[in-house]
Amino acid sequence: MNTNLHSFLQEAEKAIQRRSINGYRGQVHCGVDLGTAYVSMFVLTEDYQPLVGTYQFAEIVRDGLVVDFAGAVDLVRKMKADLESRLGFELTSAATAYPPGVPIAEVRATRYVLEAAGLNCSNLVDEPTAANAVLEVKDGAVVDIGGGTTGIAIIQNGEVIYTADEPTGGTHFTLVVAGALKISFHEAEEKKIDPSQQPVLYPLVRPVMEKVGSIIQRHIQPYAVDCIYLVGGSSAFIGFPKVIEGITGIKTVVPGNPLFVTPLGIAMNDRISS
Repeated sequence: MNTNLHSFLQEAEKAIQRRSINGYRGQVHCGVDLGTAYVSMFVLTEDYQPLVGTYQFAEIVRDGLVVDFAGAVDLVRKMKADLESRLGFELTSAATAYPPGVPIAEVRATRYVLEAAGLNCSNLVDEPTAANAVLEVKDGAVVDIGGGTTGIAIIQNGEVIYTADEPTGGTHFTLVVAGALKISFHEAEEKKIDPSQQPVLYPLVRPVMEKVGSIIQRHIQPYAVDCIYLVGGSSAFIGFPKVIEGITGIKTVVPGNPLFVTPLGIAMNDRISS
C-alpha cells in the first residue's frame, strides 16, 4: 500500500480548509465525485498533491444513477466557482467516476453533468479503480462503500482484474437509524457520522454491515485475497472492519480519511490538466 498515504490524506484535509493559495500557477488535475450521499471535488497540483477541495451532502444520485440532473449541474457549477475563487484561475477539465456495472447511458449522464457545469470531462473511471490510484495496492481487494452501493475491485500485481458493484451502502445505514429512532433522514445522517453516537447506533446498523460483508465475500471468493481495503465515508463507522473480517476471514483495513480516497483518485485520473 502507498507508504505516504497517511500524509497524503492529511494534506487533503488541509486542502478542504484552504481558502486561498499563494500564487500557484502550474497545471492542475481536477476530479468530481458524484456520490449518492456526498458530492466531492478536489484539485491537485501538477505532481498530484492536494491543493484545494470541497464536499457537500447532496441527494442527486441514487445507486450510481443521476436522478436530479439540474441539481447536480447546479451543485458542480457552484463547487467549481468556489474552488476557482480559492485558486485564482479557471478550471477547464475534470475526471469523474461511476460504480462498476452501471449502464453506459448513466455513465454518459455523469459526463454530461460535468460538461453542463463548464468542465470538459477528461476521463471516466470506475470508483474502486480510482481509489486504488491513491492506495497503490499491489495485491488485494479494494472495496468502496458508497452511499447506495458497494463497489469491489480485485487487484493482482497492481492491475485490476475484476470489478463488481451491488446495492447496499451508507444510505442504508442512515435509513435503518432513521426508522429505528423515528427521526428524519437528515437527522439520522448527522448521528451516523458523529463518532460519539456510533457506539449506540452500532447494534442497529450491524445487520447492514453484515450484508456488505456477504457481498464482499461472494465476489472475492474465487480469488486469492489476503487483505481487504475499505474506503468511502461509511467504512469509518466504528466496528465495521471487524465485522467484515469476521465474515470473510480476511484482514480488513481502513485508511486515514476514507471519505476522500476515491475523490482524490478521480482527480489523479484527470488526463488533461486544467
